[in-house]
Amino acid sequence: MVQLWDCQMFSEFRMRYQSKALLNSFIQFTDYWLDHTKFEDWLEDRKSFDALIRVKDVEYKIHKVMLYKCSPYFRALFKCRLTEDTVFNIHGLSPDTMQLVIEFAYSDFVNVTEDNVQELMVAADMLNIMAIIQACSDFLCERLCENNCIGIWQFTNIYYSPRLQHKALRYITDHFEEVSMCEEFLQLSVQELAEVLGRDDLYVSVESGLFLAICNWIAHKPEERERHIALLLSKFRMALTTLQYIFTDVMSSKLVKSSAECQQMAVDAIQTIQYLQRQRPSMHVFRNPLIRPRLPKAILFAIGGMNGEGIMAYDVSVDRWVNVAVKMQRQWAFHGTVFHDGYVYCLGGSDRSGLFNRVSRLDLNTHIWHEMSPLLYSRCYLSVTVLNGSIYAIGGFNGFSRLKSAEYYRSEINQWICIASMHHSRSDASCTTLHNKIYICGGYDGNVIQQTAECYNPETNQWTLIASMSNRRAGIGVIGLADHVYAIGGSNSNHLRSVEEYNPRTNTWRWVTSMNTARSNFGLEVINDRIYVIGGTNGKQTSSSVEYFDGTTYEWTEACNLEKQCGALSCCVVFGIPNMAEYAVPRDSLPFLDLRGKMVEDAP
Repeated sequence: MVQLWDCQMFSEFRMRYQSKALLNSFIQFTDYWLDHTKFEDWLEDRKSFDALIRVKDVEYKIHKVMLYKCSPYFRALFKCRLTEDTVFNIHGLSPDTMQLVIEFAYSDFVNVTEDNVQELMVAADMLNIMAIIQACSDFLCERLCENNCIGIWQFTNIYYSPRLQHKALRYITDHFEEVSMCEEFLQLSVQELAEVLGRDDLYVSVESGLFLAICNWIAHKPEERERHIALLLSKFRMALTTLQYIFTDVMSSKLVKSSAECQQMAVDAIQTIQYLQRQRPSMHVFRNPLIRPRLPKAILFAIGGMNGEGIMAYDVSVDRWVNVAVKMQRQWAFHGTVFHDGYVYCLGGSDRSGLFNRVSRLDLNTHIWHEMSPLLYSRCYLSVTVLNGSIYAIGGFNGFSRLKSAEYYRSEINQWICIASMHHSRSDASCTTLHNKIYICGGYDGNVIQQTAECYNPETNQWTLIASMSNRRAGIGVIGLADHVYAIGGSNSNHLRSVEEYNPRTNTWRWVTSMNTARSNFGLEVINDRIYVIGGTNGKQTSSSVEYFDGTTYEWTEACNLEKQCGALSCCVVFGIPNMAEYAVPRDSLPFLDLRGKMVEDAP
């Protein structure tokens, strides 16, 4: 390390490079110097201070070279006066903020707090210190909430930080219903509000919530804002509500009554809904502004399987499947799939060449698969789930015997770790997570099809037998919804349509409404509080049918079928990714509906 006496050598070296032509040589030497000099040395070496920064009559002695390396602003300030002892006045900052900037220049550390973050980011933007901007951005990203996200978003429109701006806007669109109830919402400009309301990725549980938000925003300053009702109402996708809501809430509003343009929007929405009521459900999706579906908050992925060579994504908002443009590494079947920490994982399973213990992870941003640490055991027909931030792989078949072993994956260390074995060997079973426990049901032990079920407690690392199902089931689907576990379909001597519901509080099973189609080895997931079953086999052929179960009405309803028949596939639900639109049906590709009830390819 360079010692204190070297500062004199540095001063002499600097004197030799007064010419601008030799500035690059000086910069190279400066970089080397700062990498090899202790911070404490600079602080103790008072004699080598060569400049003075003044902020509102507060003065700071500094080494130019330290601030020179800190930012382009100081490079421009000092580059023509490298050898002069000069006083530099900095305007637009407080002394406390300048002190933080100087400390950062010497230590590469800045203490960001709620009290200083805004002023510090303004200063970093003015002084072009990207590292401080990043530190402030990270600080604010971690503290985004419904009460501050709008203010932070507006702040980034002035002091640009792309990542923070994206995060703040994402928070607004993902939590709009909560955000619209906060004080900051009323401070949006009409242009900002229109931008938010018009976004396809704005998430609301019911579209009618937007009309209430518009009315509340206008009521805050009615004299200024009432004239904007037509612009804002055009962003409200009115035909996604109901006829009753339009008649009783929209058309009765004084704001709508006062505008002929708004009244026409309501009439158009009514005519659109009336037309759709005469059509089959598959004809309910159009790109017209009043009925254009918003992007879903989550997408269901169906991966691999027999006859399945890729990834299909289900857009629940439009009841359509999309082929995902991601090349598969292999033909997966009888595998496990989970979404964890922003990635899709495929575990175990088999292809035409045999069984394997491979684990592959798909980066949804780059569309690239990466091989991760393999399972400790080869597992085909395995059960998988996610609990407390870890992936669990349970049971299965290793090519010789059915397994009772289980293991879990810690992604932060890319390592699989064994847990306690189950009471029974199980392949072709299925598992789910509910109330911080794992439930696994049915399967095949190599001799008989099981009707037993077990529960795993991660706190004690123990499996406990729970009440057995009424039916023996292999190729079963098991999923948690609300406070219950559902055992769906499968096969024993026949393929089953039946469904059983387990209540953990009473340790009892009961029959609920059966599926429309008997099937085993199907895909299974919950999205929008509905249980979806996808594909599978009925013992004679694979299926393309998809249906969903509503836990409130206890009814099964047909959904859009897969493009081709597929069994032994595996599913997961993807959410919270920045490029969700990439996996949804493109809204601009939807047909246009004119008000005479005709579909046309292009809007007039």
